[in-house]
Amino acid sequence: MKKVLRPLLRGFLGLLALLAVLAGLFAYFLYTPDPELPQLSGTLSKGTIEVDGVKRSYRTYVPKDLPKGAPLVLVMHGSGEGPSQIRVGTGYAFERLADQHGFALVYPKAFAADWNDCSRIGDKELNGVRSDDVGFLATLVEKLVAELSLDPARVFAAGVSNGGSMAMRLALEQPSRYKAVAAVVANVPAPENFQCQPAAQATSVMIMNGSEDPLVPYAGGEINLLGLFYKGGPIISSRASAQYFADWAQLTGAAQTSEKTVTEGVRVEQNRWSQDGKAEVELVSIHGGGHGLPQPYSKRPRLLGPSPMEPNGPAMIWAFFERQPK
Repeated sequence: MKKVLRPLLRGFLGLLALLAVLAGLFAYFLYTPDPELPQLSGTLSKGTIEVDGVKRSYRTYVPKDLPKGAPLVLVMHGSGEGPSQIRVGTGYAFERLADQHGFALVYPKAFAADWNDCSRIGDKELNGVRSDDVGFLATLVEKLVAELSLDPARVFAAGVSNGGSMAMRLALEQPSRYKAVAAVVANVPAPENFQCQPAAQATSVMIMNGSEDPLVPYAGGEINLLGLFYKGGPIISSRASAQYFADWAQLTGAAQTSEKTVTEGVRVEQNRWSQDGKAEVELVSIHGGGHGLPQPYSKRPRLLGPSPMEPNGPAMIWAFFERQPK
């Protein structure tokens, strides 16, 4: 009996050791504690809207005593996520800003795992159906502007990762609806992966990318994680993406450049194209940053590269939105 039990026991202990190693790897590379929920003045609500016979969902955050004519900011989640994940992943930073600066906030939910952005490649279908996410967001904007008495000329859109790619599509195809957009850890798809139909006019665009992003390469190339997961097709570089929007906006001349070291190993480089009477384009390069929106409230998983707590990315995005001329 002992001869039979010994190998079973060794196998059991080996399995426990393997599980412990896997748990340790998971904790090291994937686990991050949730940020503390701040004290907020307003109300977080769930909502649904039917577009083209499909029920779509979203969450809104409206600060207490929000005045009529306030701006509206859309914040779009990454691939396979939803409103809850983008709220936590940004440290509730946009809600803090909404309280401080007086704007309404909406977190829409994609139809499939990926937003139907400018790239041809991605997990954009659900049960064989590819949705019109541009149309859904336009209908949602109209609904919220009417219900909350917001300013239709001060509607902004921001997104992280696949949500950032969707923000680029909104800029290109509906520039008259969005005063400005901000795309975080997202680049323009390469020509063979590009499906958008850019409008003749332009709107202001900020791109904020990390130089050490292991998923969406800053220098361009294939979107993937470790060469195995989430393959999103080829993209051009961050600098080429910013130049693409500058050319689209007919902004001539070189960009104004500034640099600042914000913490050890992290340098922020800003390249800005602007001309009176035209849309503005800004590239914020987080040298030493990974795949995520830098903010001071929480870190991102190590698997996604470095997650500096500076700069305050959401605050930079709002400052970009706020300075756009009325």
